[in-house]
Amino acid sequence: MPFPAALPRPARTARGRTLTIIAAAIALGLIVIASLAFGARDLTPAELWHGLTRTDPIAAAVLWDQRVPRTAVGLLAGAGLAVAGVLMQTLTRNPLADPRIFGVAAGAGLGVVIGLSVLGLTGIGQYVWLGIAGALAAGLVGYAVSTVAAKNTGGGTVTYALCGAALDASLSAIVYAVLATDVHSFDQYRFWAVGSLAGRDAEVAWGMAPFLLGGIALALLAARGLDGLQLGAEAAAGLGHRVGLTRAIAAITVALLTGAAVAAAGPIGFIGLAIPHLARWTVGAAHRSQIALSLMLGPCMLLTADVIGRVIVPGEAPAGIICAVIGAPLLIILVRRARTVTA
Repeated sequence: MPFPAALPRPARTARGRTLTIIAAAIALGLIVIASLAFGARDLTPAELWHGLTRTDPIAAAVLWDQRVPRTAVGLLAGAGLAVAGVLMQTLTRNPLADPRIFGVAAGAGLGVVIGLSVLGLTGIGQYVWLGIAGALAAGLVGYAVSTVAAKNTGGGTVTYALCGAALDASLSAIVYAVLATDVHSFDQYRFWAVGSLAGRDAEVAWGMAPFLLGGIALALLAARGLDGLQLGAEAAAGLGHRVGLTRAIAAITVALLTGAAVAAAGPIGFIGLAIPHLARWTVGAAHRSQIALSLMLGPCMLLTADVIGRVIVPGEAPAGIICAVIGAPLLIILVRRARTVTA
């Protein structure tokens, strides 16, 4: 059974897909400029230019110490969550799948908690590495367990989702059990868990970049196999695709992308759920086109939420909260329209 689009639309032509991706890239460029220009101290176009060229020391300090790293983290995290969502929905053949399946987000949370409670780390740049390591470990364990369970029970893609959800719940319980005995760590964890780009510096951006860029490269490598996999495992195998290898690459990629994004920016929701649907509706079912458009739309959503939180809401609302406010109405539409697909 083919993978359903939650919002069906006729496939676009190749020229139309290219123009759509170019338009999304232009929109992203404008949002990046807004992210650099607006905040507690708005910068005029002249100040923005002089700050980027370091000819204005004050504007340069605002940009290079705060807004450029913050925007870079938003670009990377938004792209990672969106592309992970594309892969996750195809891997599970569930249009409502979230990239946090396989316990990746909870694994990142456990890594952060270990850094805070056990190792006494305080800065995001210090514990982001443990978050990435925890996310990767949890993702790989979740995929391995799900694969074994699927082979033993014949449960197919439903088994992947159920095992991932069980692992996520178990790791989350461990996280909160540790935090219940450490009030100081709980306060720091709460700041991370709400999902935000505030306080993210160049160290965080450089730390997450290799994982996200590597994950995006793997996603593009697996795109052709995913095109076959969305038709079902038997159909994909009949077309000559190596189903097991494609699933393994996709699962590792989800762990890389989600792990790095969640560890750096917190478990920001709705991007990995909503953006894949929008990309599929706009450019069709081909995964290369979906991934290319998601690379633009994911950062657009996250950076827009961050700018809104900085400019419109007094005291700066975290981007994770604004994403939830934006994404909740869309989620309701998706729940009403999507059809659940089983293996």
